Amino acid sequence: MNATVLNTIIRTFGVYVIALLLTRMMERKVISKMTFFDFVVGVSMGAIAANAMISSDEKAVTSLIALITLTILSVATSILHIKSFRVRKLINSEPVTLVENGSIVEENLRKIRLTVDELMMKLREKNAFNLADVEFAIMETDGMLSVLPKSDKKPLTPANMNINTISTGLTKDIIMDGTLIEENLKQAGLDRKWIEGELKKQNIKSISEVFYAGMDNNKKLYISKKHYGKEEEHGKYGIE
Repeated sequence: MNATVLNTIIRTFGVYVIALLLTRMMERKVISKMTFFDFVVGVSMGAIAANAMISSDEKAVTSLIALITLTILSVATSILHIKSFRVRKLINSEPVTLVENGSIVEENLRKIRLTVDELMMKLREKNAFNLADVEFAIMETDGMLSVLPKSDKKPLTPANMNINTISTGLTKDIIMDGTLIEENLKQAGLDRKWIEGELKKQNIKSISEVFYAGMDNNKKLYISKKHYGKEEEHGKYGIE
């Protein structure tokens, strides 16, 4: 293999690993809903990393130094972002009210350069098809639209009818791709013998036959069996 090609492959692999580690240092900010600051950091890191992959050895080292420096600056800015309201306001600006009491706030719409068509599209994405039904619509700093329906347009809930409900909590992953997640089972105060007994009630002989099994706080199981190319029943609820 040509030495230049091999050198490029090795350098690309090294930069890729370093970029992953540096991105991990910044936690989940870059891969979540991005603010303008997160977008700038993400694009800058991508450009510097790409330059390091294809440049000469000397320039690659310079690019890596720039990449590390950018990461340090990003982490430092994030810390200031948490501790200082002024820094947050400087970096992310503030949420902007676009609809108030069913009326469009035209001044704010012009301020963020959003057309009425775009606003209506974003409202429809939030299941708000009638402007008169909207109490407030606020453009958040990450570009997402938060919508508060008017009180008489909100969906009816059990609380509105004074009906008591039982919380099911978060579903715990118990089996994934035929593998038992014993840690989650122990947290629920259960063991392998219990789950095997529940599977037998569903005519499932082995944990390895289960593609996915989840359990809520009431110890109710949701089981999806592996198919093995056959039409099988799946998605049955187990018995407590």
